[in-house]
Amino acid sequence: MAERGAHLTTSSLEVDDRPSIFEVIAQESLMGTVRPALQHVLKVLADSSPARYGWLWRWFDEIYVALDLLLQHHYLSQTSASFSENFYGLKRVALWGQGVGSRLACRGLPRRHHWRSLLLLALLPYCRVKLEKFLARLREEEDFSIHLPRAPWKKFYKAFLAAYPFTSMVWEGWVFSQQLLYVFGRTWHHSPLLRLAGVRLVNLTAEDIRAMDLQPLLTAGPGTNQSAHEKLRLFLSQAVGGVAFSLSTGLSVGVFFLQFLEWWYSSENQDTIKTLTSLPTPPPPVHLDEQTDQLTLPKHQSLCPLCHKTRANDTALATSGYVFCYRCAYTCVKRQQRCPLTGYPTELQHLIKLYSPDG
Repeated sequence: MAERGAHLTTSSLEVDDRPSIFEVIAQESLMGTVRPALQHVLKVLADSSPARYGWLWRWFDEIYVALDLLLQHHYLSQTSASFSENFYGLKRVALWGQGVGSRLACRGLPRRHHWRSLLLLALLPYCRVKLEKFLARLREEEDFSIHLPRAPWKKFYKAFLAAYPFTSMVWEGWVFSQQLLYVFGRTWHHSPLLRLAGVRLVNLTAEDIRAMDLQPLLTAGPGTNQSAHEKLRLFLSQAVGGVAFSLSTGLSVGVFFLQFLEWWYSSENQDTIKTLTSLPTPPPPVHLDEQTDQLTLPKHQSLCPLCHKTRANDTALATSGYVFCYRCAYTCVKRQQRCPLTGYPTELQHLIKLYSPDG
């Protein structure tokens, strides 16, 4: 009876250190708000000055994954948790190894679990974003029949486009089933990615918080016996820690500000639509580059500004309003990612097919 009672006591303690389903879902959605916010900021900068900030928009995915790797590596090393997990007072605990239960959060994860977690936190979302963009481009080319129908790789792409939605549905179903099992206490993991990383989430203890508060004092002590390499490493660690701390303290205010902006513009949207018809017609956009003599508008309105021939399959760019041949516009936008006349940042989804009343 004593052994059974001890087992029940231990199990209840282990269950108590699990975070609730609301905490784990909230920490997952927290990082989901950072990427769109940063993407919107870079989009505004690129629209305001394409020549100066256009490269930030073109390389946004790579810039974001580099910052995400730096941020997640710092928090995994210092708090045994990702940025969002630490924000909600959680930490990662390895499922196996020596001293799993007694390891403090400030010591970081074991090396194997650290790199697995970093790979699944930063690189896996980057690969998924790139894959979805690649699939979107394939769907556009499939809809508009850009490539020859008898291309040898056509069947493979069609099979890939057809299989990806089902694969994504199976993955989302697996995640949902894991969350249901987590709610009913049947598993330690609310996400399959935690199982792949070999960790589980628990709440921070009082010892963890006390050790993390003392960690800056220990690292900032007298370093007379430290080598130049150790001093440089300490300086870089403190610099990254300062940036991460500033981001964590300002994130709550930033999320609230973003939600306020979303509410503000949604409430003003209806009034803006109602007043659009009463506004005067805006002038055509000016070219953003200094060299304005690269392309000139044809004198006849039925000619394409790029090939200077009668337009075939009229297509307008939503970013500038100019009309081109579809093939000319598609080729130019895919290669330069901007409007050839105005220089505005443009993507393939900004191509709009025009239909004439007699057509």
